[in-house]
Amino acid sequence: MIQLSVVIPVYGCASCLSELHRRLATTLDDLGETYEIVLVDDRSPDGAWATMQELAAAHHEVTILRLSRNFGQHAAITAGLAESTGRWVVVMDCDLQDPPEAITELWATAQRGYDVVLSRRARRRQSLARRLAGNAYYRIRNFLVRTDMYTNYTNLSIISRKVADAFLTLRDRDRQYLLIVHWLGFHHASIEVESDERHSGRSAYSFSALLRVAVDGMFFQSTALLRWIVYAGFAVASLGLLLVGYTMWVLVDGRPLPDWTALPMLVLLLTGFMLVSTGVTALYVGKIFTQVKGRPLYVIDTRVVGGVERAVPRELTEYAEAPAAATQDPVAPRSMR
Repeated sequence: MIQLSVVIPVYGCASCLSELHRRLATTLDDLGETYEIVLVDDRSPDGAWATMQELAAAHHEVTILRLSRNFGQHAAITAGLAESTGRWVVVMDCDLQDPPEAITELWATAQRGYDVVLSRRARRRQSLARRLAGNAYYRIRNFLVRTDMYTNYTNLSIISRKVADAFLTLRDRDRQYLLIVHWLGFHHASIEVESDERHSGRSAYSFSALLRVAVDGMFFQSTALLRWIVYAGFAVASLGLLLVGYTMWVLVDGRPLPDWTALPMLVLLLTGFMLVSTGVTALYVGKIFTQVKGRPLYVIDTRVVGGVERAVPRELTEYAEAPAAATQDPVAPRSMR
């Protein structure tokens, strides 16, 4: 078995793939361990696949996968994990913001007995608005689901094969790599890395995409939002009772009612609360609907191993099956077969 796999989802990184491979190869060669690099093209619109093909043809340690369409970063990570064969797996992004040289420290830390080693940025090279929004999101999420995830964690990490295998048993369609790794537990540690400027281009995550990721993160681990809706319902009902009591007290005291009227305020409060609670409940129902359809998390179009195009194994083509029909684990990595 190969000692170390590096899994990289590729989207919008065509201009930096050659440099990424050069720095990766230098770092991994210095470690003196057998390794492979798994690049997963999430249908990048900038022609990244052509560069990936060149790398795979020139370097037999490079395996490349191309998804049939854009399935999202975390589905691409899952495809890479299912394809990887290493005893240890490094996951990282393709934009060179997190330096490949940090793998040396990740590897050294993992050898001290940890199954998971995460990295966190000493500082985030983002706009003030995005940093503030990120901090607010993690604070709210940690409060709701009672976790203590650090704000500046990045995808750059190393996990053992048993953690990768456990990751692949989860069938959640709305998934985030770091949240799943955190939920799995295992003995873990973290290191601090100094991030670089993006090599080229801009982030593929627009505001709407970030908002969708934030909502998925809230819904991934618990039904906490539904519970808080119940609490808020009691709070709104209590406020309504207080308004009724105040109105009766004013009438008994013989004073005229204030210019504002309690009823319209109460109606607005209750209507707004009902709309929000219905929307949250509908989101949960919608995610259940998506999950139970049992569609594949991703579909592989092309697979190149050792510079040669190979047939796509069924477990890589059809990630998700109906649980009742899954007599064998369809996502066990190739190394376990």
